[in-house]
Amino acid sequence: MARDYTGGSPKHHHLESKKRRLTWIFGVSALCVVCYMLGAWQTTSSPVNRSELYQGVGCDETSQNQGGNNTSSSSSSAASASSSSLHLDFESHHQVDINKSEAIQKFPACDMAYSEYTPCQDPQRGRKFDRKMLKYRERHCPTKEEQLLCLIPAPPKYKTPFKWPQSRDFAWYDNIPHRELSIEKAVQNWIQVEGDRFRFPGGGTMFPRGAGAYIDDIDALIPLSKGNIRTAIDTGCGVASWGAYLLRNDILAMSFAPRDTHAAQVQFALERGVPAMIGVLASKRLPYPARAFDMAHCSRCLIPWQNYDGMYLIEVDRVLRPGGYWILSGPPIHWKKHWRGWERTQEDLKQEQDAIEAVAKRLCWKKVIEKNDLAIWQKPINHIECIKSRRVYKTPHICKSDNPDMAWERDMENCITPLPETSNPDDVAGGALEKWPDRAFAVPPRISSGSIPGVTAEILRADDQLWKERVEHYKRIIPISKGRYRNVMDMNAYLGGFAAAISKYHVWVMNTVPANSNQDTLGVIYERGFIGTYQDWCEAFSTYPRTYDLIHAGGVFSIYQDRCDITYILLEMDRILRPEGTVVFRDTVELLVKIKSITDGMKWKSQIMDHESGPFNPEKILVAVKTYWTGEAKKES
Repeated sequence: MARDYTGGSPKHHHLESKKRRLTWIFGVSALCVVCYMLGAWQTTSSPVNRSELYQGVGCDETSQNQGGNNTSSSSSSAASASSSSLHLDFESHHQVDINKSEAIQKFPACDMAYSEYTPCQDPQRGRKFDRKMLKYRERHCPTKEEQLLCLIPAPPKYKTPFKWPQSRDFAWYDNIPHRELSIEKAVQNWIQVEGDRFRFPGGGTMFPRGAGAYIDDIDALIPLSKGNIRTAIDTGCGVASWGAYLLRNDILAMSFAPRDTHAAQVQFALERGVPAMIGVLASKRLPYPARAFDMAHCSRCLIPWQNYDGMYLIEVDRVLRPGGYWILSGPPIHWKKHWRGWERTQEDLKQEQDAIEAVAKRLCWKKVIEKNDLAIWQKPINHIECIKSRRVYKTPHICKSDNPDMAWERDMENCITPLPETSNPDDVAGGALEKWPDRAFAVPPRISSGSIPGVTAEILRADDQLWKERVEHYKRIIPISKGRYRNVMDMNAYLGGFAAAISKYHVWVMNTVPANSNQDTLGVIYERGFIGTYQDWCEAFSTYPRTYDLIHAGGVFSIYQDRCDITYILLEMDRILRPEGTVVFRDTVELLVKIKSITDGMKWKSQIMDHESGPFNPEKILVAVKTYWTGEAKKES
């Protein structure tokens, strides 16, 4: 039987109902979009000025009074700055469980005995290892059970270091309370104590007239000011006055010295704002790629260059660029004049110099000149003639099937690192570099030759443009252009784009490439005229506490979250960061929330912010500031 529709046609009613439902759906959808866009606009509005932001992240740039001293009030104001003005409520936009304050692990201060703790160069641990070839002074990191879960304290009267360039010549005594060098090296004029500060006159064992005059002597023999020489390595650097004064020639030196009886040499160098690392020529390769440095230097560095079949000179050859220079002053150079003062016989010194000359000759180096206290050799620009010379010199042979850039925890070898092949004797092996400063933004030979898989000239240019935009954004949230920072660490440097983008400021960057990275790009960074090192961030860095002003950590924790406990990475960052120093993290919001929950227990003030491109980018930025506190303040509390 047919159904009777008394209300009219059922088809008409269905159409009317369908229209009403569609209109309602479109209306609600439009309202949701408008509300979401309004909320996004409100949360991404820029701060009115930089001081507003620094209230947000807990950093007060005015905490330094004249002369670089920190008062208690200025320090406490930085530590207690409010973050309400820039609070981003990620809990409402992301399904992330943000730790509540009661669940945050609070990290206590370590004992003051650890104030200068260097985990992987701990003298007590080093005594357990072989003294042959100085193996006991190499990196020997603590086991997981030995790692500290506490914060390394600053000395009781710690002050903000002098700003560059004043820091080249002065440092606060309270920051590095060691008078040993001022006494042991008094005649050599390394360092002097003047009231509450150290003064660095620029003296050295082999440059009594000062590092400036010594560098002028070198400049008279090889060109230091024409842009051909940009990167240098100083073995056994002392307080790094050679590297400090080279900066006037736009030459960036990687200085290193072991942690030894001359307390805190590298710490003094970094306190001055000069690049330096704890390191030693022993049994392992230096943590730098092949063909990295334009110049290498040893001024009475006491390295037995002629021993172990010339292995240490062979390692210098590995890291020296084609056409690079090796400079030697001190024993045995000019021994006829100095032998009595060196308390060695003439026969012994002559034998040592002859042995060094023989090793250099077998490496195919050419002796450029020996004048007064300086001797200079030059590495060949390619190995065409060197390969032929193996018919005469059987050792050292040229290495076979070796990746010359592999340098992290890799034993040295008694063979010559091969240079890239070339058929023309006038060609520079691997490609010639541009002069500085053009070198910073030119396409490096490692990229133009295609030796870095997946990295092209277009990718490099895009990366440079990306970092230019990022640094412009950073300038609005941290005082990167105001002289607040000098020593900068990039924990995941990739192509060195961050270093290139901030090279116009008075900073230098330690570019680190994770040792277990899929792409080894450290050689590219050196070819651009910057310096850096390999590093496994599951271990401590080879430096003293409180030696960096700004640390950039882009994607680091995405790399290491499944390899080791990120708590120890953050504690290591706290160790090497100066009080009131800044860290910029870039990562996924889930990781940043986890990082923030840990750093909140480390006396850091931090704030999660949107990506510079806006709120829709899944990558976020966390800006953190280490608050000012000292060991003495911890005891009083």
